Amino acid sequence: MTPPSAGQPTLVRALGLRSLVLFGLAYMTPLIVLGIFGVVASTTAGASASAYLIAMAAMLFTASSYGRMAAAYPVSGSAYTYVRRTIDPRVGFLTGWAVLLDYLFLPMVIWLIGAAYLDAQFPGVPGWLWVLAFILITTVLNVIGIKVADKANYLLMAFQLLVIGLFVALSVASVVRSSGAGGLISASPFTGIGASIGGVTAGAAIAAYSFLGFDAVTTFTEEAVEPRKNMPRAIMLIALIGGSIFLVIAYTTQLVHPGGEFADSSSAALEIAKQIGGNLFSAVFLAGLILAQFASGIAAQASASRLLFAMGRDGTLPRSVFGTLSAKFRTPAANLVMVGVVGLLAMFLDVATSTSFINFGAFVAFTLVNVSVIVYYFRHRGAGEARNPVLYVVAPAIGAVITSYLLLQLDTRAIVLGLCWLGLGILVLAVTSRGFKKLPPEIAVDAPEASVAETAV
Repeated sequence: MTPPSAGQPTLVRALGLRSLVLFGLAYMTPLIVLGIFGVVASTTAGASASAYLIAMAAMLFTASSYGRMAAAYPVSGSAYTYVRRTIDPRVGFLTGWAVLLDYLFLPMVIWLIGAAYLDAQFPGVPGWLWVLAFILITTVLNVIGIKVADKANYLLMAFQLLVIGLFVALSVASVVRSSGAGGLISASPFTGIGASIGGVTAGAAIAAYSFLGFDAVTTFTEEAVEPRKNMPRAIMLIALIGGSIFLVIAYTTQLVHPGGEFADSSSAALEIAKQIGGNLFSAVFLAGLILAQFASGIAAQASASRLLFAMGRDGTLPRSVFGTLSAKFRTPAANLVMVGVVGLLAMFLDVATSTSFINFGAFVAFTLVNVSVIVYYFRHRGAGEARNPVLYVVAPAIGAVITSYLLLQLDTRAIVLGLCWLGLGILVLAVTSRGFKKLPPEIAVDAPEASVAETAV
């Protein structure tokens, strides 16, 4: 990363551990666990708690690896940065390309989930209209340069936690009414009804979608107070707290509705909300979910557009198309529209396939970050630097095995699409590196991520 020249503004170290953890949790959007609950429960035959337990284990090992890398490279980092600096610039480029898959298609999935719930509540309105409404509103707001203040993040988190708390409390009350207090202790959310190992691991691969964003806090390393100490702690706390919330919700919700049979798995939580709290609570739940999806969609679209802008500005993508800003609004308007156009694919995909698709890029990145820690250990061990082999070899190796295995459990169509995306990345790399003879251009992820920090925090 090129140091700033004299006179250029630099980022201010103002984020303590609490702020870092709250930002990471807000970026994860905890309420999303209910957004995809039906899909996970259906895939696992009612063993959603086991799916989230496996996903959390994978994320905790991976979070440990992100922490090691954030401490080793205390700059605004990402999987791309860590792999590039430890393994190889070409492998780093392909990691960044895989991460770009998440950036491009995450807004689409967010809009699709929100549209699925609105479609369930208002079946008379065509589903594609909801998707189109999400895309148009968020694109217009992002083009004119909307900024979400830090207090808005706290308010959003507070509202989400309130809805989650009500959902869990009403679920517990429903179980106690029907089965007594003893009904709260059950293995069924972990064993399901006829669940199989393959089904549970496939569900875990989808459940990992709920964790996307736990690593986003690394983009604020240059704004963190004592980053070598606080960043690893923040990453682990975000994954642990977020995973615990997901596990509790999956467990209690599965108690209310054992098994994985739903009228519509894409909007199953709305059906359960009505069951445990009546029409009033189902309306509150729907409002909370749509608000969370809407805010998350704005941030995700802004992130994608700024990453495309940075790649265009640096010549990784055509500068004349991707590296331009709107003269009036000073935002990457063309890129925002492109991301919106990609979002139109939501009209032709279901929630399970689309979440698996973006999880492909996430699992590729997670696996390579785990491998990066191992490479870092052996490279620096030769230089006489002593490090704990359990933390730098054993833990990341376990994380790499779990994330690789979950990658293989994704929807077959998602794997095919993901491999096609990587193939396109290899083609781009071959062209930009002149047949792999020179190092690829560096994707300047730091700049767009700082921009996202200004709009999302």
